[in-house]
Amino acid sequence: MATMTAAQQRAQAKVQYDAFVAACPSRQLLDRISDKWVTLILAALGNGSPHRAGTDCAGEPRAMRYSELARLLAGISQKMLTQTLRSLERDGLLTRTVTPTVPVTVSYELTDLGLSLYDMMRGLKSWAETHMDDVLANRGTYDARVD
Repeated sequence: MATMTAAQQRAQAKVQYDAFVAACPSRQLLDRISDKWVTLILAALGNGSPHRAGTDCAGEPRAMRYSELARLLAGISQKMLTQTLRSLERDGLLTRTVTPTVPVTVSYELTDLGLSLYDMMRGLKSWAETHMDDVLANRGTYDARVD
């Protein structure tokens, strides 16, 4: 049996990730990043400015305060926002910066890894917004046929 260098072993292990295997870490990561709140937080931090109806929301990525994110993400609870931000920080997708002011200022910003995921998610978000009318029409057709 041939010996492998550490770099070769890491490369082989990386190739062996298979999201179709239940215990694969990549499946767990897919589960995390497919969450609606993750998608919307990435979109908010990646767009850099709040969405306004009828405008192109393609600003530069920027840091946002917790309160800005909470206002922008309609329907998210404080607990869910906190948990999601912590998980994204743990995965290295965003950084949390605490500024010692009165009151303390906490801001969040995408890392390079987070920006690479944002680039992928931006297309998914755009697709959903563009094709929602088609999906709703298809649902109506299906429901009428099934009833």
